[in-house]
Amino acid sequence: MRFLAAGILGIITIALIYALDTKLGPLPPAGALLSPSHGLWKNAEPADKDFSLDLKSAKLKDEVSVYLDERLVPHIFAQNDHDAYFAQGYLHARFRLWQMEFQTHAASGRLCEIIGEKSGDVSVLEKRDRYFRRLGMVYAAERSVENMKKYPQQLEAIDAYTAGVNLYISQMNPADFPIEYKMLDYAPEPWTPLKTALFLKYMSYDLSHDFDDFEYTNLKNHLGMDLFEKVFPIMADSLDPISPRGTVYQTSLSAAIAPASVDSLYLNRGGDTTIDGFAFKVEKRSTDIGSNNWVVGGAKTASGRPILCNDPHLSLNLPSLWFETQIHTPEYNTYGVGFPGAPAIIIGFNDSIAWGVTNAMRDVMDFYEVRFKDSTMNEYLYNGAWVKTEWRTEIIRIKNKADYVDKIPMTIWGPVMYDATYASDLKDNKAYAVRWTAHDAGLEMNAFMQLNRADNYNDYLQAIRNFQCPGQNFVFASKSNEIAWWQQASFPAKWRRQGDFVMPGWDSSYAWQTQIPNDDNIHMVNPERGFVSSANQLPADTTYPFYLGGEHDLYRGIIINRYLRQMSGITPADMQKMQTDNYNVMAETARPLLLKYIQRGRLDVKGKELLVKFESWDLRADIHSAGQTIFTEWYKELGKMVWLDDITRADSLPVGFPQAATLLEALLKDTAFVFLDDKHTSDKETIEDMITLSFEQTVRNLDGKQLGWAAFKATGVRHLLGGSLAAFSRLQLPIGGGSNIINAATGNWGPSWRVIVHMTDETEAYGIYPGGQNGNPGSKYYDQFVDKWTNGEYNKLWIIKNEAEAGGKAKWKIHFKPTA
Repeated sequence: MRFLAAGILGIITIALIYALDTKLGPLPPAGALLSPSHGLWKNAEPADKDFSLDLKSAKLKDEVSVYLDERLVPHIFAQNDHDAYFAQGYLHARFRLWQMEFQTHAASGRLCEIIGEKSGDVSVLEKRDRYFRRLGMVYAAERSVENMKKYPQQLEAIDAYTAGVNLYISQMNPADFPIEYKMLDYAPEPWTPLKTALFLKYMSYDLSHDFDDFEYTNLKNHLGMDLFEKVFPIMADSLDPISPRGTVYQTSLSAAIAPASVDSLYLNRGGDTTIDGFAFKVEKRSTDIGSNNWVVGGAKTASGRPILCNDPHLSLNLPSLWFETQIHTPEYNTYGVGFPGAPAIIIGFNDSIAWGVTNAMRDVMDFYEVRFKDSTMNEYLYNGAWVKTEWRTEIIRIKNKADYVDKIPMTIWGPVMYDATYASDLKDNKAYAVRWTAHDAGLEMNAFMQLNRADNYNDYLQAIRNFQCPGQNFVFASKSNEIAWWQQASFPAKWRRQGDFVMPGWDSSYAWQTQIPNDDNIHMVNPERGFVSSANQLPADTTYPFYLGGEHDLYRGIIINRYLRQMSGITPADMQKMQTDNYNVMAETARPLLLKYIQRGRLDVKGKELLVKFESWDLRADIHSAGQTIFTEWYKELGKMVWLDDITRADSLPVGFPQAATLLEALLKDTAFVFLDDKHTSDKETIEDMITLSFEQTVRNLDGKQLGWAAFKATGVRHLLGGSLAAFSRLQLPIGGGSNIINAATGNWGPSWRVIVHMTDETEAYGIYPGGQNGNPGSKYYDQFVDKWTNGEYNKLWIIKNEAEAGGKAKWKIHFKPTA
C-alpha cells in the first residue's frame, strides 16, 4: 500500500510539473502565472505603497516635479511643454501601460499577435485585424505621423511623450509587467509616435464610424424611397436642435447640388437601382454612444460667473478611458482628463477658460461601390475609363501560426474594405471602398495642445479649427463671462441624402464636392437665452444649407434645454443634480398615447397589475423603478411589432432598425401610420391593436423577472478583455438612468467623465469617472471612484497654484532630473 501511495504521488507530481510548464491555449504555462517571484502575485499592490521616485533622463531639458495626491492624481510642474509631456508619458505608462498598448494593438489590427487567430467562436483575424486594416486605420495613422513632421511643436510634443513612455518601459522587468501581459503571455514593446496616432484614429473610429450605408441601401431598395423616408425621416424641424429653430444661416458657400442621375441611379425613383443589396453583416456604432455638455452664462448663475458641464457617454471599461491630470508650466495651468496614449488634456480648464466636447453624430464616412474590370482587381471603372488600382500590403502576424498577407486595393475613394477576398458573398467583381475624413491628415493633437494654453474666446476658436475628425461639439466658458458652442470638424458639404446609401464609385459626380468652411460651421456665441447646450441632437433645422446626415438623439436635448430655460441662480450643486437626473422625457411624451389606445378589457390580471404600476410611475428611471422597466420593454415590443413585418427582406439581407424616436413621433402625428398593419395576418391592425398586443407580450416577457430598473438593465464597468475577466470588472451596479435620459447609464455605456467647472476667480471644479487612476486590478486605486460615480457623487478637484502648496498637501512626489 505504501508503494502504491508513493506511485500515485509520483504520478501527480509529474502531472503537475507537466501542467505548470505547458501552455494551454493563449495562456502561458500555469507555473509562470503562479510563480511567487514573477507571476500574478507580483501585481498585488500594498495598500500603503509608496509611489515616490527619483528619475533621470537625457531626454529632459529641465527638472520636473510631479505631486501625486491621495486619489493618485498627478500634478505636473514643468518648466516647458516638452518636459511636461515627457512626464505625462511616463505617468500614463506607469499606471496604464497595458491599456495603452492593447488599444493600439486593436486599432492597428494586431490582436492576432497576442490572442491568436480565434477567441472562442470569434475570428479575431476576420472580425478585428483584417477589419481595421481594411478600414484604413494604419494607413490613416501613418498619414497623420507624416503630417506631424510639418508642425514642429506637435512633433516635439509627441516625441517627448514617447520618450517618457519608453523611460518607464526600459525600467521594467518581466516580474513588473501588468497582469494582462502575464495572462496573455506577451511583453510590452517600445512606444512610437505611430502608436499615439493609432490611438487617436481609434477614438475617431469609436465616435464616427457609420456603416449604415449598406443597411439603408438594402431597406431603400426593399421599400422604395417614399416609404424609406417614413422609416428614417429627417426630423430636424421637429427637434429642439442645438442652434434654436429660426436661426438665420448666412454661409459663404452655396448649397451642394445633387447629380442629375440621383433619382434613377441613387434613390431608386423611376427605375431599378444599379447599386445592389449587400449581405455582409457590418459592424455598427452603438446607439448608446453620445454625450451631454452645456454652459450657463453668468446671468443665470448665483455667482454671476459661467458654469460649464460635460459628461461624454462612452463605453464603460476598466481600466478607464480617462486619466485625470494637472499640467503646470510658466505659460499655463491646465487640469482635466486625457487619454492614456496621447499627450495634453482633452476635456478640461485652465486659469482663464474651460472647454468640453460631445459627439456631433454627423456622417463623415461613406461607401462607394467599385466596379473592377475582372477578378484581378487591377483596374476599376471611373468616369468611363479604366483606372489602375494601387495596392497596399498588410502583414498580419498570428500567434503560433504563419503570417496572413492581405493585399488591399486602394482607389481614388480610399481603401477597398469589402471585396470577394473579405466578404465571400460578393460576386461579379463587386467591391466597396470607404471614404472617411479620418484618412485625411489632421491636427487633432494641436487642437488640444492649444486649448490647454488658451486665454480667451479667440484662442479657443483658433485651437478647435485644427480639429478635423470626428465631428465634435466644443463648448466654451471664460472668466471674462463669455460662453460659446461650435460644431467643429472637416465636414463634407453634402446634398440631401448624400452618403446615406452606397454611392456609385464609377461616377465622380457622387464625390464630396467640397468641405464646409470653418466659418460656416454651426455655432452660437453669448446667446440671449443665457446658455448653450448639446446632447447629440441635430445641430440645426433644415434651413441650414448643408445636409447633416447621421443618426441623432432627440429627448436628452429637450429635457436639458427645458431645465436650463427654467433655472436661475444656478450653483454647481444644481448642475450635479442635473447631470445625474433620471427623468424620462421620452416616456412623458409616450405615456399619454400608450394609455389612450390600450384596450384594457383584453388584459388579464397580471396585465392589469403591470398597467397600474406604469400609470402610477413618476417617470423617473431610478434604481427601483418598475415603471421604467415596463416602459422600456413595452416600447421595444411595440417597435418590433410595427416595423419587423415591413422592413424584413425575404432574402434576409440586413436592414437598419429605425431610431427609437421615429415610431413615437410618427404615431403622435398619424394614428393610422402606414406601418401599423401586420402584413402577416389577414386582419388590418390598428393603433389600439398594436399597442395592446405589444403590452401583452411585455407582460409575458416580464413574468417572473425582477422589475427593479437597475437590476433589469445591469449596468457594468467591464474589463477591456470583456466577460473573460469578470473578476476585474464591476458588474450589476445600482445606478438608474438610461437611453434618452440625462444620466445616460445603460448596460455597457454611460457618463465616462462627469465634470463641472465654475469659472470663479479661483476656479471651483468637480469631477468623477467610473474607474480609478491605476490600471492594475491589484491596486486599491483600480476602481476607487466606481461607487461614488454610481451614487452620483463627485470629487472636488484640487487645482494646485504653486509648488509650495503642493509640497504641503501632496502624498507622494516623483522627481525627474535631466542627466548631464
